[in-house]
Amino acid sequence: MGKIPAIVVMGVSGCGKSSVGQAIADEIHGELIEGDAYHPPENIRKMSEGHPLDDSDRQGWLERLADLLAEGVAGEKVPVLACSALKKSYRDILRSKVSGVAFVFLDLPHDVAKDRVANRPGHFMPASLIDSQFDTLERPDAEAGVFVADATLPISTIAENAVSWWMTSGSDNEKDGEGR
Repeated sequence: MGKIPAIVVMGVSGCGKSSVGQAIADEIHGELIEGDAYHPPENIRKMSEGHPLDDSDRQGWLERLADLLAEGVAGEKVPVLACSALKKSYRDILRSKVSGVAFVFLDLPHDVAKDRVANRPGHFMPASLIDSQFDTLERPDAEAGVFVADATLPISTIAENAVSWWMTSGSDNEKDGEGR
């Protein structure tokens, strides 16, 4: 097993965080944490009405997710969190409770994200908010402990590449992989 205690699958809406996160969790016998399930009702209402979240909207949500990562690690599970984590400051909140958490960044072109979200049934995030997601995104390319994956690849391929990276990454959590 890898030495990385927790994994966050991140990216804009529609990139496949939940699907890839579940595939990774299944492969490593980890535990998926679906970040969207922890949004407070006011955040869901705001997004459903077509309004993007701001930093203050996300603060408590991210702190709760960081707590869940820490609880998973303390329970000797490998938590795999599906969470947008669009800004470095958001990722830093997630890192605050678990030293060495790794990120799998699902890199997806704008037009593909917009198409996926427009055709995704039953989700509160409307396609009209895709532009705000890309406006908010601070790519984690230069950050340590980040695996960049082409989100247009099959879910199984992304998960296999990410798990391979996870298993060979050391506790120093250096950036050493790309799934393209």
